[in-house]
Amino acid sequence: CGVNHFLTTSALDRWTLAIQTAESRHMVARTFSVAFEGIEARTVEVQCAIAPGLPSFTIVGLPDKAVSEARERVRAALAAMQIALPSKKLVINLSPADLPKIGSHFDLPIALAILAATGLIPESKAAETLSLGELALDGSLVPVNGALPAALKAAELDCVLACPEACGSEAAWVGAATVIGAASLNDVARHFTGQAPIPAARPGEICAADHVRDLSDVKGQERAKRALEIAAAGRHHLMLVGTPGSGKSMLAARMPGLLPQLSPSEALETSMIHSLCGMLDEGGINRTRPFRDPHHTASMAAIVGGGKGAKPGEISLAHNGVLFMDEFPEFSRTVLETLRQPIETGEIMIARANAHVKYPCRFMLIAAANPCKCGYLSDPARACARVPGCGEDYMGRISGPLMDRFDLRLEVPPVAFTDLDLPASGDSSATVAARVATARQLQANRFGQEDGTHQNADLEGTMLEDIATPDTEGRALLARVAEKFGLSARGYHRVLRVARTIADLDHSDPVLRPHVAEALSFRLSHATS
Repeated sequence: CGVNHFLTTSALDRWTLAIQTAESRHMVARTFSVAFEGIEARTVEVQCAIAPGLPSFTIVGLPDKAVSEARERVRAALAAMQIALPSKKLVINLSPADLPKIGSHFDLPIALAILAATGLIPESKAAETLSLGELALDGSLVPVNGALPAALKAAELDCVLACPEACGSEAAWVGAATVIGAASLNDVARHFTGQAPIPAARPGEICAADHVRDLSDVKGQERAKRALEIAAAGRHHLMLVGTPGSGKSMLAARMPGLLPQLSPSEALETSMIHSLCGMLDEGGINRTRPFRDPHHTASMAAIVGGGKGAKPGEISLAHNGVLFMDEFPEFSRTVLETLRQPIETGEIMIARANAHVKYPCRFMLIAAANPCKCGYLSDPARACARVPGCGEDYMGRISGPLMDRFDLRLEVPPVAFTDLDLPASGDSSATVAARVATARQLQANRFGQEDGTHQNADLEGTMLEDIATPDTEGRALLARVAEKFGLSARGYHRVLRVARTIADLDHSDPVLRPHVAEALSFRLSHATS
């Protein structure tokens, strides 16, 4: 064999001896891998038994098609190392047997279990290793998803994590785990035998934020800009209604520039979800809050998660960030109604016949809609013949309970073309972001959390009553409006939360009547009432 092969001349002798020994005794070796349930990595013990019997290679333990096909990939990868499987009965057991095993990342642990069972690598080394990676036919390791949650599990078990070299920088962000990133199965085997140790992987770079669109680019729309600032400060859900071209999408696209960076705990949790979908570029952790804008034709599985393996959907990919849903009434009614529970609880349970998977989805929802199907309900010169019935029918696609969950609602007026020549107006995104950061710090202090994972939108119960109850004049105003317009209990509490955020932006400890009045003005917009 050449110097680049795992088997040297002496190693060939050891391999021959191992095969002869396997003929006389029942050999079992074990290593570890993971199966994913949501963002949680469940430990899977990969056991390999070589016993006398007719030559066969069997994988048991609820493997899916990709895991079953690992037999041929492992066989070819071993052949590329000039290793042939023993002419015995070879059984791979993935334990626990009642946990479904999905994905090609079981290739590497299966191969390591076989190498340990045949004595080519020390059994003790394999037993102290948690690995994942797909094998190419030439023995090279192909990147797989989920390296970050796998590294967390390896740290919990005090195991070494072996993974493809391309995944090493991602997994190395978990400093408590020793991560070995290898280019091939041959490299992993040589590392475990001490022939060519692989240095521990180093974390990737923190990804730089994409170009942030500035709020000052928006001409006019001062009330809408104020709504964006309030929503950003308290993580309130926002509904924008306006004619086509009024700037709804342009305003929503400026929201990421108003939000503070992810805290370390938020970045880790968000990156774990993105890791499961293979969305971490070159192993880098992104501190910018995610902004997701799915098309209105997206299916329910694409929005809330599901499909094979119960993958996360857009609402989970927007965790700790912004979910922008343009043409909101055009989404499927089933999709819209499914949003009601995640908006309230910040998590989604994907229930399938053979799996119940939970994902976090604490996001800020920004919805945009035209006032009617044609879009020109308020323009007599351009409106269709069905006015005003078309507007009622179109907005009627959004149910009352779902609409009740929007803290801020406003109509975005059209911008005249003569206004486009005006210079940039209003505060820049950086200026507004500074005010938002100050308000969020007040909320973090109030919740007693350094990472600021909870905002005013999360206030409830006695805490809501204690810190968001207005002064006497504010309570009187709120009581009159609630009685006149029939605010629901949910709507009443959402007004209190928004008023608390406005008071925070105003650096006011008590919630005053002007704060309540402004919160009510956004709640009772005639465009969405």
